[in-house]
Amino acid sequence: MEESILTTVFLPLALAFIMLGMGLTLSIADFRRILIAPKAILLGLTAQLVLLPVVGFALVSLFGLTGALAVGVMILAACPGGPTSNLVSHLAKGDLALSISLTAISSVATIVTIPLIVNTSIYFFGEEGSVTLPVLQTIVQIMGVTLIPVSIGMFIRSRNPELSEKAEKPFKIASAVFFVAIILAAILKERENLIEFLILTGPVTLSLNIITMLMGYFLARWLMLPVQQRISISIESGIQNGTLGIMIAATLLQNSVMTIPVAIYSLLMFITVTVVIYLGNRLVK
Repeated sequence: MEESILTTVFLPLALAFIMLGMGLTLSIADFRRILIAPKAILLGLTAQLVLLPVVGFALVSLFGLTGALAVGVMILAACPGGPTSNLVSHLAKGDLALSISLTAISSVATIVTIPLIVNTSIYFFGEEGSVTLPVLQTIVQIMGVTLIPVSIGMFIRSRNPELSEKAEKPFKIASAVFFVAIILAAILKERENLIEFLILTGPVTLSLNIITMLMGYFLARWLMLPVQQRISISIESGIQNGTLGIMIAATLLQNSVMTIPVAIYSLLMFITVTVVIYLGNRLVK
């Protein structure tokens, strides 16, 4: 599964544009509230860094996957949330500042946890090789499509609130258009092998997505967090950075079979997040 112009050029640029629009809706006060009440951050990180790999391992064992396909699922479970989770949180009326904070913190933490989880999975499931995450490249990638555009948007809002308010609606419309375009492009890219890949890894990756989102939401409700934080924690728990997963499998491990679960997950995820966006808007209303 080779990198295409979609993943290397269009997707990062589209997400950076979307994140800029999100930044127009944020202020420093949004992040300050999270620091004052860190319970949501701690729960989100625990769900993403601990519970997600545990659920992934349990599902791989339950569905009887072995070898490269099993490692591919664990690569996915080890990845942090990405810009897509921030976009979905935005469209689902979640706590965007919480979502971005969780993405940023988990992206740094997984620099250590990804090699540990993936190397353990390679050893356990009988695949030879090792993985080392390129630290600087990963940090630059995450900052380039999330933190920097959001910071620019927040700066524009702080300097010209009226301009940011006028631009908010056009950016939301553009965000929805880009979101649909990304879904269609992902489906078209894998159309030739879609049925075969769905049969091989569809059930386990769909289960991973749904179970972790439900787990994140109900844990947040159990801790009596506000509904918008429940939505964001659910999304950050269940939506992983598929592009990073494909990079680890195809580029660092140079194993195309390991990319299959990540690719199928990325397709199925767009179906489930459509439901999440609808439910999120209903819950907030």
